[in-house]
Amino acid sequence: MASVFSWIKKEIVYLKDSFFQIVTAFFLVILASSGLVCALFLRYLEYNGTIISFVSIIVEFVSLLLCYFLLKKYLKIEEKSETSKPKGKKAIN
Repeated sequence: MASVFSWIKKEIVYLKDSFFQIVTAFFLVILASSGLVCALFLRYLEYNGTIISFVSIIVEFVSLLLCYFLLKKYLKIEEKSETSKPKGKKAIN
């Protein structure tokens, strides 16, 4: 029973440590699907296909730019954290 609690505690700590990554991933999914949501909403409001396509493509383009900048920022953070970690044991001469 104690091992179950220690496993749960370890997983909760892991979720706390990766909270920023989870929020970023959720935001990326929302941005990536925003063009589809926009198209569905405009279709519900009974706009014609040309307006739906034009607005959805504009929204999707803006969201993809935001995704690009978020991923670029995330990759820089990951790159810095990987270079700060030691690679292994140093040889003693």
